[in-house]
Amino acid sequence: MTQLSVNVNKIAVLRNSRGGTDPDVLQAAHACLDAGAHGITVHPRPDRRHIHAEDVLALAALTAARGVEFNIEGNPFAPPRQGYPGLLPLCAQTRPAQATLVPDGDGQLTSDHGFDFARDAERLRPLIAELKAHGCRVSLFVDAGNPDLAQAAAIGADRIELYTGPYAEAHAAGDAGAMLALFADAARRAQAAGLGVNAGHDLSQDNLRQFLAAVPQVLEVSIGHALISEALYAGLDATVKGYLRLL
Repeated sequence: MTQLSVNVNKIAVLRNSRGGTDPDVLQAAHACLDAGAHGITVHPRPDRRHIHAEDVLALAALTAARGVEFNIEGNPFAPPRQGYPGLLPLCAQTRPAQATLVPDGDGQLTSDHGFDFARDAERLRPLIAELKAHGCRVSLFVDAGNPDLAQAAAIGADRIELYTGPYAEAHAAGDAGAMLALFADAARRAQAAGLGVNAGHDLSQDNLRQFLAAVPQVLEVSIGHALISEALYAGLDATVKGYLRLL
C-alpha cells in the first residue's frame, strides 16, 4: 500500500493570515492521524509564510509519540535567518524519519521543479551524508524527465520524490497518457538504480488513482493543498479516509 503523508502547511497559512493560534496545526495533524494518515509532512520556509520552526518541533514530538513518519521538506541551500534556523539544523534537532530536499527559492509561490544534478550533485552529497548521520532517510525532489535520476543514488539519496505538477495539469486537460508514460519510465529508472519512489504536488482524489495505477511501486504520496481544500467541504476525517480508500 502506498503511504499517505498529509502536508499541513495550508493549516498554518490560514492561521498566519489572522495571527494567533487558530486553526491549530497540531490539532489538525492529530485529526489526520486519527483518520488513518501514515505520516505528516511540513515544508518550513525561511520567510515563515506558513509552517514555523516552532511548529516543526511540536509536530516532531506528536509524530514520535504516535509512532508515525515525520517528513520535513525544504531547500538545504537556504541560509538560516531570524526565525528560521535552516533545514539541516531543524532536522538535527527533530530527527525526522525523512528529509525531502527541494530546490525552491524564496520567491517561489510553491515548489515547481526538481534538482539539476549536473549543477547540484556535489553540493548535495555532503548534506545528504549529514542528514543520514542524523538517522534521516533522504529523498530528492526531481522532475520525471530528468535523464540523470541514477545520480541521486550515487550521491547517497535513498529515494526521489517525483514532482507531479505536470501530470496534474495534463490530467485536468483530459490528456494524461503521455505524462503517465513519462512518470512510469522515471519510476522504473529510479528503482533500477536502487532508489525508492515518492510522489507529490497537485495530487488529488480526482487524479491519484490513475497515477498509482500507471506508475509502479510508489512508496509514498505527500498531499497538502488539494487535501486541505477538499476538507473544507467534507472535513479532515472524511477526506483523509477518502484518500486512503484510493491507496
